[in-house]
Amino acid sequence: MPTQMVRTGPIDGQKPGTSGLRKKTSVFKRPRYLENYVQATFDGIGGVQGKVLVVGGDGRYFNDQAIQVILRMAAANDAAKCIVGQGGILSTPAVSNLIRKRGADGGLILSASHNPGGPNADFGLKFNGPNGGPATEIVTDKIFARTKEIEFYKITAAPDVDLHQLGTVQTCGMEVEIIDPVADYADLMQTLFDFDKIRALFAGGFTMRFDAMHAVTGPYAHSILEGILGAPKGTVVNGTPSPDFGGGHPDPNPTWAKALMDEMFGANAPDFGAASDGDGDRNMIVGRNIYVTPSDSLALLTAKAHLAPAYKEGLSGVARSMPTSRAVDRVAEQLGIECYETPTGWKFFGNLLDAGKVTLCGEESAGTGSDHVREKDGLWAVLLWLNILAETKLSVADLIADLWSTYGRCYYSRHDYEAVESDKANAMMDGLRAKLPTLAGTQLNGLTVESADEFAYDDPVDGSRSEGQGIRIVFSQGARVVIRLSGTGTEGATIRIYLEQLETDTDKLHATPETALADVRTAAMIVTDLTAKTGRTDPDVIT
Repeated sequence: MPTQMVRTGPIDGQKPGTSGLRKKTSVFKRPRYLENYVQATFDGIGGVQGKVLVVGGDGRYFNDQAIQVILRMAAANDAAKCIVGQGGILSTPAVSNLIRKRGADGGLILSASHNPGGPNADFGLKFNGPNGGPATEIVTDKIFARTKEIEFYKITAAPDVDLHQLGTVQTCGMEVEIIDPVADYADLMQTLFDFDKIRALFAGGFTMRFDAMHAVTGPYAHSILEGILGAPKGTVVNGTPSPDFGGGHPDPNPTWAKALMDEMFGANAPDFGAASDGDGDRNMIVGRNIYVTPSDSLALLTAKAHLAPAYKEGLSGVARSMPTSRAVDRVAEQLGIECYETPTGWKFFGNLLDAGKVTLCGEESAGTGSDHVREKDGLWAVLLWLNILAETKLSVADLIADLWSTYGRCYYSRHDYEAVESDKANAMMDGLRAKLPTLAGTQLNGLTVESADEFAYDDPVDGSRSEGQGIRIVFSQGARVVIRLSGTGTEGATIRIYLEQLETDTDKLHATPETALADVRTAAMIVTDLTAKTGRTDPDVIT
């Protein structure tokens, strides 16, 4: 089939970040929009001639059609090979693993992560580099620059590739290999964890519920949990990927995974509960009658990782995103390892992982991972928890109680104000920035401000500096407020306010987060002037 050079023009895009480019599905389906962005990506990475690419996504609406476009364009741009998950399915951590295992030149991931899917919902596309991690800022800058000057794209008129038939085919001189999306990932997990002990845990009557949220981890969880590890059938629910995620919102938190929360706090709760998101890189951990915050989960995994074979020699270091609670800092201090505070975005962890400075890393937004790939990994976190549970024979509640009694409890909550008009959200942030120089020493609802700044990060690996990464207000009473705007939505702005209060009094470790954080929440509302600036009084989501 001949290659077509289709004349086109710049697209109305935005700079892709760690999560790539996210827009409404209807935007990606506009004539030539997807094609323009794919060509800009190919051009931005220096072309794909002779290169090997991994391609797959979370199964959301438009994934299958978009993959066919990508394959025809990769062939037209003289790529040597594309490795594609069967049915177009590949979780984000599975893509990262495949890039690394196969020595590929990168990968294209079709997902909008935890955002809803469907014709009226969200779609996304991102490029991961040869290390398996999200594209660097240098690369995303080049892609963005290309979107503003693109004049043509290349595509063949080849017929669709059968994405459901395993094996290798040729299309316009390019090899396309359709692979089992689970096999390589499952092999990797068996090198990290003691599957025999986890298998014995289930054989002994241990019960679990894993909610795949109609998203990409369903096939992985069915294969690994119910297949290899022998968990009873029915352990995995909502395990078939759906183009609209069953009409739900594939974000593993107590709001969107309410059915799992109700079960775990019900009369016949399983021993352990977990959920993952749209593309499989996030996780939620729940015990019987206890929800584990992502920040506490990272701290617990850091404290107990040595119980799993891959981490038995200890950790080289740990990293957390700046908004994540400081619970893991306290664990790292006792372990005598470095704890890095980075901006939000997995690419910052990738530099530290590549340099061997850290072994584990995590974000408060339910993403945790290790040096086995260069993405956060939801099912990996669940398996590490299972390995720890199998070794300690303790319940989730007992493990968390021990964590708090040993290191203190960082009460923590995130309040999301979604789809706020962008001009109002930016005005609120500008007003807060203007206050920062005079906040130290002032009183806010009885709390004394110890320091206030806008976080900037100097990367210890490549020397780059990232500014404007969120506002931090630290109080002398062990409390902290972080305020930042999130770029993961597709309309308006999401204001995220993170509340934290350290408690070391053993008699006060079991208060409700609402009670423990009441004073710091009031202080946050005062200092941000959020209601007056935006008209909002209550958050849309509380995590």
